[in-house]
Amino acid sequence: MNRVLIAGATGYLGHYLVSVLHERGCWVRALSRSEARLADSRTAVNDIFIGEVTRPETLRGVADEVEVVISAVGITRQKDGLTYDDVDYQGNLNLLQEAQASGVKKFIYVSVLAVDGMQNLKIVQAKEKFVQALRASELDYTVIRPNGYFSDMREFLAMARRGRVMVFGDGNFHMNPVHGQDVAEVCADAIDGTAQEISFGGPEVYTHRQIAEAAFEAVGRKPHISSMPLFVAGMGLWFLRHFTSTTFYGPIEFTLTVLTRDMVGETRGEKRLADFYLQEARLSVLK
Repeated sequence: MNRVLIAGATGYLGHYLVSVLHERGCWVRALSRSEARLADSRTAVNDIFIGEVTRPETLRGVADEVEVVISAVGITRQKDGLTYDDVDYQGNLNLLQEAQASGVKKFIYVSVLAVDGMQNLKIVQAKEKFVQALRASELDYTVIRPNGYFSDMREFLAMARRGRVMVFGDGNFHMNPVHGQDVAEVCADAIDGTAQEISFGGPEVYTHRQIAEAAFEAVGRKPHISSMPLFVAGMGLWFLRHFTSTTFYGPIEFTLTVLTRDMVGETRGEKRLADFYLQEARLSVLK
């Protein structure tokens, strides 16, 4: 039975990691800032460790008696005055140092897909700086690089509910977003796997226009899709980088970048985006 520490256990992916590893018979320790944040997953967790990755003094012993660390730690929206460098790099480095001190056998880190050509993005710079530290650590490791999560695709659904979806260019950029459970399954497989890097997306490749159409179908509305010229994204990024702080523009520059290029990984998993949209639409009606 593998003994696994999950960092980032309260996030979108963390929820599925806890569930999948529990179902596979692993002993699971979850790192969280408070026990209350794990209320929905409590029955699948064997141990809760209260600490914060940005405060290394709170992490002492977090990896004791653990064989594998899986980190889904990262921020998509900068808050609490913390930067990508504080969390995606230094926070994960604090975890790595605890793993080394406790004799952990393997460190699995969840990063992002297709970093080539995106090295100028603040979030990518922080994540890749940690990847370099992980490679140099002499620990057995795997870097998991999933495409955008289904949860990120909720914005298309929100726009469809409002009656109009905006896409960049002609809407023919391609991507294969992936469900959190499918990502969790890949992470769980990596525990006993030998691959040091795994890049992938979901089982189906869509154009952005097709994603918009699926969103409209889920909410039962006639598609109204508008195109935004690509130069608008470029101008917007230039303005944000020159006249706002990194904390403000960081999340926006990442979103605009991935929406103005193809983002396609090796097809994996079983969950379909159309089914996810239908489920989300039904849940919205029930609320």
